[in-house]
Amino acid sequence: MLSLKGIHGYLRALEPEDLNFLYELENNTQIWEISGTTTPYSKHILQLYLDNAHKDIYEAKQLRLCICNSDDNVVGLIDLFDFDPHHHRAGIGIVILEEKDRNKGLGLEALQLLENYAFDGLHLRQLYANVLEDNEASIHLFKKLDYRIVGEKKDWIFQNKKYKDEILFQKINK
Repeated sequence: MLSLKGIHGYLRALEPEDLNFLYELENNTQIWEISGTTTPYSKHILQLYLDNAHKDIYEAKQLRLCICNSDDNVVGLIDLFDFDPHHHRAGIGIVILEEKDRNKGLGLEALQLLENYAFDGLHLRQLYANVLEDNEASIHLFKKLDYRIVGEKKDWIFQNKKYKDEILFQKINK
């Protein structure tokens, strides 16, 4: 049986009470460059998103889960996106909102839990991640879990009057 529970925390579906956390995260301009966000989200729009978060991954082509610590606090989000059941692949992304909650094993564990679900539960063959060249923590995280660098998108992200490269990581489940 697949588990979304680890030693440091667990993954769970979005709940209505996550509105304030989602509002804070989605409107944090420091993470806009990794999320592709260019304008703030209203609570109304985020509530509509939460109202539709129950949709099946096969219908929505994405899955967003909350990363919770052992104290049951939501500290981040982890996503499967561009879900393609025909080609058995999906993108994966992760964010832990507060600096104080990082480097405690939660991100690594969350990524492992979602990988297990993707490979064993959804029968995907591969996952990929897009990471900005200066996101050393994410680069370290994906390398630690045996994702391979398979490409580099030059001048891919334009933020703060500067272009940044994006690294493409891939993990194939053999």
